[in-house]
Amino acid sequence: MHAATLSVRDAFRIGREDAHGQADLLRSGEVTVPELIEAAITRIERLDPQLNAITHRGFEQARRRAGATDHDGSEGGRHLSGVPYLLKDSLEYPGMPAFAGSRSRDATPSTHAYAYIERFDDQGLIPLGMTSMPEFGLMPSTEPLRHGPTHNPWRSNVSAGGSSGGAAAAVASGMVPLAQASDAGGSIRIPAACCGLVGLKVSRGGNIRARAQNLIDDLLCSDTLLARSVRDAAWAYNIARPDTMPMVPGQPGERRLRIAVDLARLDGIAPAAEVAEAIEKTATLCGRLGHRVERMRMPVDGPAVMDGFQVLWSYLGVEIVEQFQHLHPTRNPAEYLEPWTLGLAHWGRQFGGPELERAFQSMMRASHSLEALFRDYDVVLSPVVSEPPPPLGQLAPTRPFPELLPTTLQYMGYTQLQNMAGTPALSLPLFTTADGLPLGSMFAAGRGQDATLLSLAFELEQAQPWGHRWPGCFMEMAEA
Repeated sequence: MHAATLSVRDAFRIGREDAHGQADLLRSGEVTVPELIEAAITRIERLDPQLNAITHRGFEQARRRAGATDHDGSEGGRHLSGVPYLLKDSLEYPGMPAFAGSRSRDATPSTHAYAYIERFDDQGLIPLGMTSMPEFGLMPSTEPLRHGPTHNPWRSNVSAGGSSGGAAAAVASGMVPLAQASDAGGSIRIPAACCGLVGLKVSRGGNIRARAQNLIDDLLCSDTLLARSVRDAAWAYNIARPDTMPMVPGQPGERRLRIAVDLARLDGIAPAAEVAEAIEKTATLCGRLGHRVERMRMPVDGPAVMDGFQVLWSYLGVEIVEQFQHLHPTRNPAEYLEPWTLGLAHWGRQFGGPELERAFQSMMRASHSLEALFRDYDVVLSPVVSEPPPPLGQLAPTRPFPELLPTTLQYMGYTQLQNMAGTPALSLPLFTTADGLPLGSMFAAGRGQDATLLSLAFELEQAQPWGHRWPGCFMEMAEA
């Protein structure tokens, strides 16, 4: 097989493999690094016109790097060297622009990379470009005005989630086996749930620095690589973790866990029936595997957590608008920033010291409540979102702000807790709706217990495999 003669069928056969499987092809000599990269480029060129997940194609940069990679992926423990992946549109990477989904950003390439992405460079991963996201990551659906909506690979008229929706669509469709994602309120777990992927939001401080210092961002946000397999997600965690964090073993844990199940949103409202059914099936599966499963209501002031998150969220909107006005005093923000971003900033200007103090108090109280909870339980199982992937347009940034705000909060009424408390959580694609749309099951653990979640994920992946499930857009190309 040679890159110049690689067939579409060959490219999609390779795309069936996860990142470790593609690295195995390199080690066996079945493909070379340039061939692996060309196969991914072929898949992107065939699939992205349907999905609109890619905002920048760094193919020539990737080809040059592939040509300079002459080892087989095994030297020096760099097990995934030569494997292709994609970056989120907000991450700085030398030679690529970072639009952050916004018309306010130009195409000037970045010149700097932070320690997080340098770890993956050192491991030999090869970035092929950037994936779409909502403007500045402020929405749980990827429908930016700059690039247009990203379509879910499983059904083109529903959301791929957000804010890492382009990354999720790219991995779920088989374009690449890995894609970088970030989560400040659910932005890893929500698209993982919508697209049928493994999405780990690590503990606060659970990955090394990925971007510039920002107080609210550092409090709420963590980074990972979205993946189809647990072994790929665990590898990414191990590579990006601080040296003080323990390594995650690549196998199921033997200890039986105490798992609490809570179906209700933070505001106490029940999810859609199909979502509840999927979580009940997950709970039954965990019980069948010997874990102790109990239904309960988490002892957390959910409305206070949601209110506190909204204050911090709005501060980001204010910061974005004021920074734009400072940099471009003669420009009309409405021509460059989306109605949602402007509405969030306008709403946020009502908040000040008292509201910020209450927000920080809600963070501390939630952290203390979860510390007490996790003395009695190892894991909490809940939905990721309140309903299956919503239709495109339901969470569009052009909807009137007074309508869009409650709709958004109702949809994402589960994930903010872990960002506020700094605890880890993981979405797994164990079950689907009756008509085949992915539904995520969210597992959350105590601060620093990321390894507990991944060990459980290995076990659940073996018991209820999902690797054989592919969206129709992939299968059409694979069988052509």
